[in-house]
Amino acid sequence: MYLPTSADQSALAQLSRAGTLPLASQVAVRLAYLIAVWTSRHRTRRALRHLSVEQLRDIGLDRGTADLEMTKRFWRP
Repeated sequence: MYLPTSADQSALAQLSRAGTLPLASQVAVRLAYLIAVWTSRHRTRRALRHLSVEQLRDIGLDRGTADLEMTKRFWRP
């Protein structure tokens, strides 16, 4: 399975703002962008589960904040 990178997400965001694409293409690009964002959120939140307290502290989180973030659904910012 292909996982989009932040560069892919940036390119999709730029395309969705362009406004010069046909309507069907605009919808497809926006959907692709949403799926890329949702996939990134899901993977990031799942990765938090495997970090130690020390690793969480390195990224500026405590266990409670990480647990709260992990409970969010992928469509929630």
